[in-house]
Amino acid sequence: MSATEQGAWTVDEPVARRHLLVVLPHPDDESFSSAGTMAMHADAGVPVTFLCGTYGDMGRNMGRPFFANRETLRDVREQEAREACRILGAELAFMGLRDKTVEFEDPDELAARIEAVIRERAADLVITFYPGKAVHPDHDALGEATVRAVRRLPETERPTLWTVAVGPPEQLEEDLGTPDVRVDIRPYADRKMAALEAHATQTKAMFERFEAGSDQDEHLRRRLEEGRRTESFYRLDPDRSDPPG
Repeated sequence: MSATEQGAWTVDEPVARRHLLVVLPHPDDESFSSAGTMAMHADAGVPVTFLCGTYGDMGRNMGRPFFANRETLRDVREQEAREACRILGAELAFMGLRDKTVEFEDPDELAARIEAVIRERAADLVITFYPGKAVHPDHDALGEATVRAVRRLPETERPTLWTVAVGPPEQLEEDLGTPDVRVDIRPYADRKMAALEAHATQTKAMFERFEAGSDQDEHLRRRLEEGRRTESFYRLDPDRSDPPG
């Protein structure tokens, strides 16, 4: 681990020693945001758990060509998540929340459930979305609940909290500054891509557009190209009452 000129830390070895807990709302969130970091820890013998908020069954994508429908999408996405976690060496657990409605859940009740998992796993590193800077209401809501969960713990028992912000890098740096942590995932890039491909209902059409040279997903293409080298996170103080931005 080394400091960059901008003050961020570049990480090329596991940070968690007891357990890495990733708390995100949808199957595939883990692969886009943190797959390399998860694989790095798993390969070093650090237990990794992906606590997935929903089954993603309200998603619009059904595969290409369609191999899922509204009735089967939950089961298909659950199996996709299991395969991605197998590739990454992670345990998968579901909270069973209703997709696209996490923002309407009681955040303190969610926090209590997440706190219980943190305690059970003795997690010393938790990854979630940056509340208010994660684009999707489910992302923001589960990120906020996870921050509350860490805040509920005595300071001496709190895990390190890394958060994922989503959006154009220039805008994020203007709002939040430079990410605090950059994880060098180049040795795990192929595993990350394999995990993404496991979420075929959501990614197959996207990868086909990339191969065809479509500029429809240019922002996402650039994000994934960078994501094959580095995964970036903001450290968040759980006692902060109102995150910047």
